[in-house]
Amino acid sequence: MVKVYLETSFYSACVWERTDAQLVYWQMESRKWWANQLKNYEVFISAKVVRELSEPAFKQREEALALAAEAQNLPITDDVKGLAMILVREKVMPAPQETGDAVHAAVAIVHKMDYLLTWNQRHLANRNKVAHLREICRRVGYVPPDITTPASLWDLSDKEPA
Repeated sequence: MVKVYLETSFYSACVWERTDAQLVYWQMESRKWWANQLKNYEVFISAKVVRELSEPAFKQREEALALAAEAQNLPITDDVKGLAMILVREKVMPAPQETGDAVHAAVAIVHKMDYLLTWNQRHLANRNKVAHLREICRRVGYVPPDITTPASLWDLSDKEPA
């Protein structure tokens, strides 16, 4: 089965109470993906996702954590920490490597995910960073997952013909 790492922004989008048009769209797409696509993928998170969703300032944390509990938890190993450090050092991801987006990318890469699903288009689903990420991963012996948004990751194999 295809393996997908669900980054924190996916769960946040599913539960937030925001009203600006872009964020309402992201919420709609995330919920639609969860309802219609979850069965097509094996989904994973890490302790970093749980930590971010558990922040006291995050008002919808209980609802988000309940969704996240349906995913398998990937460990943040020494290899993950080392790769996160390299991604920051090589300026693929911003610092700090211990707590930044580099950890999400490194977890997905080290654990050989097929996709990293995110709404973070600044640091993760950023087409301008893809070539750089691939090159750094190639140099250290890894293959990065496709990093995409819920709106783009749809398995249409079970869709009825038009």
